[in-house]
Amino acid sequence: MGKNKGFLEFSKIYPAYQPVQERVTHYREFTNNPDLKKIQTECGRCMDCGIPYCHALGCPLGTLIPEINENIWNGDYHEAYLRLESTGNFPEITGRLCPALCEASCSLSVNDYSVSVKCIEYSLAEAAFKNGWVKPLPPASENGIKAAVIGSGPAGLAAAQQLRRAGFSVTVFEKDKKPGGLLRYGIPSFKLEKWVLDRRLEQLEEEGVVFRNEVVIGDDISAEYLRRFYNIIVLASGAGKPREIRAIGSGYENIVYALDYLSSSERFLSGESAGEGAAGQKRINAEGKNVIVIGGGDTGADCVGTAVRQGAKQICQFEIMMEPETHIGAGNPSWPDYPRIMRNSTSHEEGGRRYWATEVYQFTGKDVYVEKAYCRKVSWNYDPVSGRHSYSPVAGSEFEVDADLVIIAAGFIHTEHSRLLSKLGVTFDRAGNIKKDENNMTEVEGIYAAGDCSAGASLIVKAIKSGRDAASSIIAKYKDLSGHEVSDNNHYL
Repeated sequence: MGKNKGFLEFSKIYPAYQPVQERVTHYREFTNNPDLKKIQTECGRCMDCGIPYCHALGCPLGTLIPEINENIWNGDYHEAYLRLESTGNFPEITGRLCPALCEASCSLSVNDYSVSVKCIEYSLAEAAFKNGWVKPLPPASENGIKAAVIGSGPAGLAAAQQLRRAGFSVTVFEKDKKPGGLLRYGIPSFKLEKWVLDRRLEQLEEEGVVFRNEVVIGDDISAEYLRRFYNIIVLASGAGKPREIRAIGSGYENIVYALDYLSSSERFLSGESAGEGAAGQKRINAEGKNVIVIGGGDTGADCVGTAVRQGAKQICQFEIMMEPETHIGAGNPSWPDYPRIMRNSTSHEEGGRRYWATEVYQFTGKDVYVEKAYCRKVSWNYDPVSGRHSYSPVAGSEFEVDADLVIIAAGFIHTEHSRLLSKLGVTFDRAGNIKKDENNMTEVEGIYAAGDCSAGASLIVKAIKSGRDAASSIIAKYKDLSGHEVSDNNHYL
């Protein structure tokens, strides 16, 4: 906890944002978090709640939130960081991108504003880099066991770092030009500047993790090669199969998936492609266009923010689900669970119009390009017998919208069922994800799975947790050459 009864004395601290008219002119981060000295009073709000739901229920990583808050309140900043990094690999990233499940379960949010845990994590992580507390942690000794990690997103990076620190020889294979996966190509730079990612990748390389980029396993390197030269394979390839929409005429060239759109923008901004997108495709640019985004989640919001910065003429975002309830004031109406309430992201503050309970059911166009989208309101119904929800069109609610660019941000259904997975012999569950057991191993001995490829599309913080869990299972199973159990090299706990 922080200060005794500090939650009665101090008001909640929020991060500050650059004004809309300024931040839409660039792609840099625009969140201004307070430094540790200013965040100290926020840590003082952490109450002696008895059961820390933030740690035990909210945070997938089990971050030691009350202990960290107490350390910061007492001025023990370095001690606080040691506790922070003992359960999570990339707090500077989760401090930027996590939806803060911990804050929803904070005991203060029963009837008050929660502790700003995400803001605290960001400030602490940045102070750690500034003060030189983030250091490479190479293994004390090598165990001679070689591990291949397929995919360099948050799950793959977490698994690679944990395995390397335990003495494994780790090679990460990435199909793109640079490592990072979703963090590099799927998250806009105005939410995560890529130097933040590169700074952490340098640490992994200094610890001895080897990155082999622009390598497509199954094409450039065979599955047989992997099995022959590596003792362990960790599959962390993400959930790359996008969900399609049921709309007539959805095959026009200017109807694209969200990840293709976002990655095209990021490649262009980084100089990786001068006007060209992935695989030689032209850059997808919303400048001067009537843009439609289908999908009301975070990815859809990222597309809105990107289209605003590219200079879109008009942006309409459609969500087929009902508009969530608006919650104003203190407290979490669903405590300790994450509430389903109306949220406006920073991108929604910047432009665009949102439509709820609305279906895009048809497109028309000229030649290979879409020009119109036909929409209608829907009504949702619940069947108590089956326990399922269904929707039906509302008669007479049809309307049309001009469309020069349509971005489908309806999520992902499962991992890509690639030739590699077929050659490795892994199987899939009913949802199409890679099937694994309670020890994170697939039905093939020595092949593990972590992150969205085995759990379905989810949060970055859960992917990190999954990568750490897979590494822990491997560490527990394998022994070094002398026969001793391999240590997880956790330098704090």
